[in-house]
Amino acid sequence: MKLVQSILTKNPCYTAGRKITVRGLMLHSVGCPQPKASVFISSWNSPSYNNACVHGFIDGSDGTVYQTLPWNHRGWHCGSGSKGSGNNSHIGVEMCEPACIRYTGGSSFTCSDKAAAKAVAKRTYEAAVELFAMLCKQYSLNPTADGVIISHREGHSRGIASNHGDPEHLWNGLGMGYTMDGFRRAVKAKMNGSGSSDDTGAYGLQASSLKNLSEADVIARVGPLFTKDQKESGILASVSLAQFILESGYGKSELAQNANNCFGMKKSLSGNTWGDSAWDGKSIYTKKTQEYKNGVYVTVTADFRKYPSVEKSIADHSAYLLGAKNGSKLRYDGLKGCTDYKKAVHIIKDGGYATSPAYVENLCSIIERWKLTQYDVANVGETEVWYRVRKTWADAVSQKGAFRSLANAKKCADENAGYSVFDESGKNIYTGKQTAFQPYLVKVAAFDLNIRKGPGTDKAKTGKYTGKGIFTIVEEADGPGASRWGLLKAYQENRDGWISLDYVSKIS
Repeated sequence: MKLVQSILTKNPCYTAGRKITVRGLMLHSVGCPQPKASVFISSWNSPSYNNACVHGFIDGSDGTVYQTLPWNHRGWHCGSGSKGSGNNSHIGVEMCEPACIRYTGGSSFTCSDKAAAKAVAKRTYEAAVELFAMLCKQYSLNPTADGVIISHREGHSRGIASNHGDPEHLWNGLGMGYTMDGFRRAVKAKMNGSGSSDDTGAYGLQASSLKNLSEADVIARVGPLFTKDQKESGILASVSLAQFILESGYGKSELAQNANNCFGMKKSLSGNTWGDSAWDGKSIYTKKTQEYKNGVYVTVTADFRKYPSVEKSIADHSAYLLGAKNGSKLRYDGLKGCTDYKKAVHIIKDGGYATSPAYVENLCSIIERWKLTQYDVANVGETEVWYRVRKTWADAVSQKGAFRSLANAKKCADENAGYSVFDESGKNIYTGKQTAFQPYLVKVAAFDLNIRKGPGTDKAKTGKYTGKGIFTIVEEADGPGASRWGLLKAYQENRDGWISLDYVSKIS
């Protein structure tokens, strides 16, 4: 790994000088088609660039890591969520993205050169693995412990970051097969001096990592695996994914958690053998199960296949559906290449796959509830329209959310004074209903509360203190160094007297 120090000494985040106790690392991707880290470094190293600041960029052209903040500085890389901000605990690193992609809406993009794009994604992924392994050693972090290494998307799910989907959106869109679980394992392997940084290697996704995820997060995590499988097997991803959900309880069943067996695949199935099986032929897990016989459910003890990863379970399941026979005839003839999920489900049921009389209805209900057809190969990459609610288009840090529904975006803007709705091009398409700010009184108990010329610890001090007393706040603003800043009435004309509202109490 080539590491170059290029600290953004002019960025207001750096000059604020706040420190953190490093508890974790957050992985980002830049969200635009720019592989050169130097472009960001040049733009961000300015006193006027107060939108964001990260600890490092990974160049897409050669994998060079550029450190842009001291590692223990508080960055501005992930915004905040309902439970606070990862800026207070995590180092943030951005991976640059290929020049040959073009964003068409939300996290969707087109790509003019898939091979070149994949090379960039692989290069930045591998450099990130090395960098995170180094940082984990430096700060004595366990890379596979809960919440230590997370993506921006995972940070949002945890309530400590703004609503972004990176970097998984890039990996999934390019069909890289990478996941954050695989990334964490690769970092651990690198720390131990062994293993591959490729998430599609021997380790693969472990169902145990899905145990504490929400149903929606499980689907987002495994959905791309089924898309990849469809490209190889020709079986609709939506159908296989629905089977995964139904048969493994979102990957949380006893069989999935202990054997990575997500489809109830028994050691012997209908007396069949078939080619391209991903099972090693010997690993088993024995458990009690219920089967539907003669109109009733009965409990039996059976041997089930055990797999080294979820990917192997998916592959073996598809191999079975394509190769299992009833005599000389394929049991599920017509399944490969079928593009109608309802027809595909009937083919599976009619071939004797399941004994439950409600199997078809249950699968179709799951597909429709979660809109699983989005993972079918024909639908991957379709344009989504997202509306973002921000103060200005350039102020990405202020973003309150990204919405598919324009009505919901407008509602959010109305609820937040000073915010507007922007389309994908950055055009302001709606300005929220502005409510006039109502001045209020605060009580200051400290003698030495600094008055600054602007909202933020990066702004110059006036050289004066408030002293103890009651003061009127006539405006509020965001800024580094405090959760919120307030403008004192005595400085209203020139707007040059601000105090941190973290050290006052509001008088009702």
